[in-house]
Amino acid sequence: MPVDMPGLSAASAIAANLDIVRLFKSAHWIVQFVMVVLAVMFVIGLYIIIFKTMYLRRATAESNRFLESFWKSRDIEQIYKQAQALRNSPISQMFVAGYTELAKLSSDETLKDDREGSLSSIERALRRAQTVETSKLESMISFLATTGSAAPFIGLLGTVVGILFAFIEISEASGAATLKVVGPHIAEALFATAIGLVAAIPAVMAYNYFARRIKVLRSEMETFEHDYLNIIKRHFLR
Repeated sequence: MPVDMPGLSAASAIAANLDIVRLFKSAHWIVQFVMVVLAVMFVIGLYIIIFKTMYLRRATAESNRFLESFWKSRDIEQIYKQAQALRNSPISQMFVAGYTELAKLSSDETLKDDREGSLSSIERALRRAQTVETSKLESMISFLATTGSAAPFIGLLGTVVGILFAFIEISEASGAATLKVVGPHIAEALFATAIGLVAAIPAVMAYNYFARRIKVLRSEMETFEHDYLNIIKRHFLR
């Protein structure tokens, strides 16, 4: 004989009737607002993750190509032309800035004998370029950090508000807090926390990944700055 299990049947019915659209429509308007905010944060974060992944891959690949050409070639004009073509490489753009400053100093007759002043000018040009390129690399990833830290709490706020209004509604309507009555309202509220975690987890993982990649590129830029200045000292400012 089949055994009648009312509680299990009620739970199955609730699970069958709940879906994402239903959860959203049935939730309190404050919880709906929280869900929309978290969904927007997730979409923006996803766009940033895809864009920055592609950008950092290009920056790394073009930097490797430029460094290979820089150390193999002895024609500085040819290196300059290649650096101009590799616009996504922060190292190549540093070289362009240094080369441009060196060309200006070479054409200025009053600065030809000022070795220390010329070297300082080139160093400042490299530092400016490094700052600009670092800003490009780090752009938008702060949003991922904000999403990773704030989204779970925003989702929790939606959950707390949703549960609060759910119990108020239940007490005013019937006063019976059974699983069949309370279950859908609790699910609507908890859905906000779920969206917050969905937005936060990939944002945190992506931020840590991008931070490591950018740290490596910054280290390479600093190394290139020292190497480039040493070459300028030995061959151009004697």
